[in-house]
Amino acid sequence: MSLNIKPANRLNTVSEYYFSKKLREIDEMNKAGKNVISLGIGKPDLPPSENTIKALNEESLKPDVHGYQSYIGIPELRKGFADWYQKWFGVELNPANEIQPLFGSKEGILHISLAFLNPGDGVLVPNPGYPTYMSVSRLAEANVISYYLDENNGWQPDFEALEKLDLSNVKLMWVNYPNMPTGAPATKELFDKLVAFGKKHSIVICNDNPYSFILNENRLSLLAAEGAKDICIELNSMSKSHNMSGWRMGLVASNPQFIEWILRVKSNIDSGMFRPMMVAAAEALKNTEEWHREKNIEVYQKRRVIAEKIMQQMGCTFDPKQVGMFLWGKIPDQYKDAGELADKVLYNAHVFVTPGFIFGDKGNRYVRLSLCATEKMLEESLERICKVLSTQ
Repeated sequence: MSLNIKPANRLNTVSEYYFSKKLREIDEMNKAGKNVISLGIGKPDLPPSENTIKALNEESLKPDVHGYQSYIGIPELRKGFADWYQKWFGVELNPANEIQPLFGSKEGILHISLAFLNPGDGVLVPNPGYPTYMSVSRLAEANVISYYLDENNGWQPDFEALEKLDLSNVKLMWVNYPNMPTGAPATKELFDKLVAFGKKHSIVICNDNPYSFILNENRLSLLAAEGAKDICIELNSMSKSHNMSGWRMGLVASNPQFIEWILRVKSNIDSGMFRPMMVAAAEALKNTEEWHREKNIEVYQKRRVIAEKIMQQMGCTFDPKQVGMFLWGKIPDQYKDAGELADKVLYNAHVFVTPGFIFGDKGNRYVRLSLCATEKMLEESLERICKVLSTQ
């Protein structure tokens, strides 16, 4: 029997997420005994704080916490996020109407896109940049306009180049500082420029900010810039800063009108988060400076030393001032692109590193290493790569 059924046209604009496909291949390699060490994904390997786990366990034992929850999250969590933003970023947010908890910030990219973009509206997407900005914009049938980030400009937007574009139909601009994949830090000057650019052209500026705690003590929020809440939205996540990636806990913060529009989308898609997880997340937001220093700084500092040696062994150059949980390096001229080096390391040394092309063509000559591996695993990766590259 033949049925003439076809998927929606929007599926022609996206493909399966790179890591989804690559991890299946690596799984097959591991089944064949290859024992691949993955330095590809930013998935924290440490647990949340003890108080977080304790709060989850205690709340889960209660008999009346297993039903549907409010779409806007429990008051304790919203207040927890507001207090967290005040403490760490110096940003005052009204927990009642300027914060919306999310199932991780990745979901927020979809909600924001659906709330603001009509088919054909322009959206500025960084290259290199997180692939989801591009794919979700395409699923929303927006007109994707790439803007280039360049190493010689500190991986910041080139505002002179942006001003030369036809911005008349642009509705949204995605930015991500501290930056992934490049590790470029956020600066107050950059955020001031973004707010001014957004206001000048009536473009909503969306900053995706999950990396501000990792190997970074200059924690900044776009919303701290003067007038930012008028035109800006910020996504944040507990995945990296609190070692809670599998919990899917994040937030979007902005002015009450923007939050209300985003909630209209979200409330038609999901049915609220599990209450014990929200209670535990509120507890995690109280983590001390000492906890963050140990888990977000000291652990990654030790790992970063080994990761830099791996980069050097592969002949890559990098900026030592990078922040975040990755190391971004430029490949030697002998390789035609990052894929060639990444495949060589994967298939010969059985170490998975991320080729930069998945973040856009401006990443073609870069690779990315994740620091979400133990020092022992990083040392083993270094040894394997040394052995392979020294014999070829």
